[in-house]
Amino acid sequence: MGAGSSRYRQIGAVLRRHGLGVLAGVLGLGGLVPFHRGALGHARQEDPYTNPEHVRVALEELGPTFVKLGQILSTRHDLLPAAWVAEFAKLQDDVAAAPWEGIRDVLREELGADPEHVFAQFDPVPLAAASIGQAYAATLHDGTEVVVKVRRPGVVAQVHEDLDILRNLADRADRRWDAIRQYDLPGLVEEFSRTLRAELDYLQEARNAERFAQEFAHAARVRIPRVHGETTTSRVLTLERMSGVRIDDLEGLDAAGIDRVALARLGADIVLTMVFDNRFFHADPHPGNMFVQPDGALALIDFGMVGELTEQTTDGLAGIVLAFTRDDPDALTTALIELSRTADVVDRAGLRQAITAFTARYRGRSLSEISLAIMLQQLLGILQQHQLHLPQETALLFKVLMMAEGTAARLDPDFQMLDALQPYAEQLTRAQLSLPALARRWARAGADTGALLTELPATLSRLRHLLEDGGFEVHLRATELEPLVGRAERVGNRVVAGMIAAALIGGIGTLVGGNTKWRSREGVLIGAGTGTIGALGGYLLWTLRRRRPRPHR
Repeated sequence: MGAGSSRYRQIGAVLRRHGLGVLAGVLGLGGLVPFHRGALGHARQEDPYTNPEHVRVALEELGPTFVKLGQILSTRHDLLPAAWVAEFAKLQDDVAAAPWEGIRDVLREELGADPEHVFAQFDPVPLAAASIGQAYAATLHDGTEVVVKVRRPGVVAQVHEDLDILRNLADRADRRWDAIRQYDLPGLVEEFSRTLRAELDYLQEARNAERFAQEFAHAARVRIPRVHGETTTSRVLTLERMSGVRIDDLEGLDAAGIDRVALARLGADIVLTMVFDNRFFHADPHPGNMFVQPDGALALIDFGMVGELTEQTTDGLAGIVLAFTRDDPDALTTALIELSRTADVVDRAGLRQAITAFTARYRGRSLSEISLAIMLQQLLGILQQHQLHLPQETALLFKVLMMAEGTAARLDPDFQMLDALQPYAEQLTRAQLSLPALARRWARAGADTGALLTELPATLSRLRHLLEDGGFEVHLRATELEPLVGRAERVGNRVVAGMIAAALIGGIGTLVGGNTKWRSREGVLIGAGTGTIGALGGYLLWTLRRRRPRPHR
């Protein structure tokens, strides 16, 4: 194993203790620790814990990197069954506090003096202790109350080592376990690594807070804590202290005379504004990060995990909303495939059938009868069934919308998220149909079409050489047409695809002339004489019309 082999053994020992021997074997850890028999997905006899519970506890035992991994997985309804998502959602980033002396050393190194000199007051008892950092109450010399977050000593080295191990284990699992290959485990680990590394850097969190403050600068009922840059570094973050009542403390809100119905709408509007107007959103808006001020304003804290929607993702979401509102299963199927990724060929007909049943379930129902969370969970279940996986920022977005609906409904049982969402959705679809958006999509399609036409001569030339190789035997593989097919699909126009297929068929017909002896190669059935061109044409048209795996963009 090389460097870090003791950590591999530790991981192996934890998996053994929780009866996850098969998983350990797939990860290549079987030689390090003798494992008891046990398979992921099959509970052991008389075991008081389920397999999801065993994995959740194992993640907690393995420390901050694995706890964060489980928390991210709790957002992936498109990847995991509901029982696993629910169990991972229980992961708490609550750990025993690191010793004060180590924290004092970090503060001294980062700020150039002992905390008692830098701050007018500094309470050494932490307000909260998490796996990456600890938070302390302090007061600046001008009397401003602040919260100081300090990164735990040694956590960066541990996280980096764990991320390297996770990358290695993901590569091994991808090679050894056919069932896992469809999930692109190395790609998921890479996404997770980027998210966690950003969370380690308090300067990045400070920039996130400043961006949110700028976005909501003119919103009187939204409060974002001010960053105190003179006492902020990559390991220390000093923020204005936000006091108030937790948004889920119903008794406290009632005692303070807060209008809970208005607060529910305010909280939802803040989340929807982040997503649809700013396209930069707080990715962990749980009640512990939202405090209600005495005047009814809402203060947000903890900006370590954020999401940002790209232009293409926003266009994809708009396509889904537009197709759903038009009750168009074909368009909704296409929009979901465009937004997702998969390692397998998509069963488009099966997906369309599932989407048709999904849309029929909501046809004719008013918004007040529909739960956004239930609807999204059903949609994510369809994606999971067809091995379609969302980009991480889209999965985060869906989680945030479901969390926002849950928080608002707790405040106001009559709250309907879709009512609040409707004006934002209308705005999104109007933008989707605007001239700039259409021009953008045409430009993307034009680039793909140009590249496709550029590749045609080279593709025909390769086909000619293949036909000449071995006389009348055709060595035709689907992979020879992969780049061409991919370009054609991105154009997204069946008429164009048909024209391209016709051009290819005509070119091949000219090349082969009167050749009549053909054989089957690589699963492509080729007939004789003029039937050859018909079979090849049918294959090409079928290939161009089916959906292909699309990489994450």
